[in-house]
Amino acid sequence: MDVGLTMSTHGLLRRDETDFFLQKLDASEMRPVELARLAERIGYHSLWFSDHVCMGRDLSANHTANESGTRAYPERPVMLDVVATMGALAAVTERIRMAPSVLIAPYRHPLTVAHQFATVDVLSNGRLIMSAGSGWDPQEFAAVGGDYAHRGAVTEECIEIWKHAWTADWLDWHGRFYEIAEVSLEPKPVQKPHPPIVFGAVSETGARRAARTSDGLYPMFLAAHADPGRFDHLREAVLREADRIGRDVSHFRFYAFASGLVTDPNDELARADRRRTLTGTPEQVIADLERFAAHGYSHVTMHFDVRSGTIGELFEIVERFAEDVLPAALELEPAVVA
Repeated sequence: MDVGLTMSTHGLLRRDETDFFLQKLDASEMRPVELARLAERIGYHSLWFSDHVCMGRDLSANHTANESGTRAYPERPVMLDVVATMGALAAVTERIRMAPSVLIAPYRHPLTVAHQFATVDVLSNGRLIMSAGSGWDPQEFAAVGGDYAHRGAVTEECIEIWKHAWTADWLDWHGRFYEIAEVSLEPKPVQKPHPPIVFGAVSETGARRAARTSDGLYPMFLAAHADPGRFDHLREAVLREADRIGRDVSHFRFYAFASGLVTDPNDELARADRRRTLTGTPEQVIADLERFAAHGYSHVTMHFDVRSGTIGELFEIVERFAEDVLPAALELEPAVVA
């Protein structure tokens, strides 16, 4: 099992018994260069970066990341740009992979995205994991001129245009939302035919889109008591759609976006009658990772629960997880699901 790290570029996670929330962090406190270098040195597989351009004022907007729909972001959150940050970190790391988590595709022109992330793949010497999601904030879409009503279908077309731009010498695309003709886009990504593409979704519609367009599915398990089997029906939707279109998904991967925390044995979170997922002693966290593997997940991106809301604690958590949990996680093999 690969383990990725959610970076501090949109703030620090905190959970209650129902939902998760992001604690605001000033940009000067985020320390992404230090965190990336640390993660690479101690063995994390990849760095994952949350993505938004702006955030609406409506705190009641339905947020799909929480089962309750409660918005996780605070008012006026500080959010570093994903592409600029990944480009900077490509220059100060050598091996660790990088991914948006996930890129909100439908309100950006797909050629702009294809060019930016091909550049990231070149600058990082082939370390990009690409991702896509449809977004959830209608105020954000309105602000940037995005088509909120058709965002799912636009996302699917954007992914197909990225792949076309990354592989064709001359671009010729005539779709539902975009017309592109007689232009080139260079450089191509280092990875051939293109970087792996992971589709972020928690619905069967999204899972079917992943089966048609992408190399992996990336649902969210950020709630305190997230069940690793919660999205088994999405795996079945991927397999059914792949069978319908005749696609071989033997190499299709299932990624989990999850929250957690390693604690001492006497910590109240480790001793709770209803223990939070991926939270507790190293042995308890490893047991939960085994459950994710049993449900077919070969990758887990950790968004750590930082109770103090300080960047210093995040660094301590990242190091402790790597020392106490990561070696066992790397030995886990996912159940065969295709």
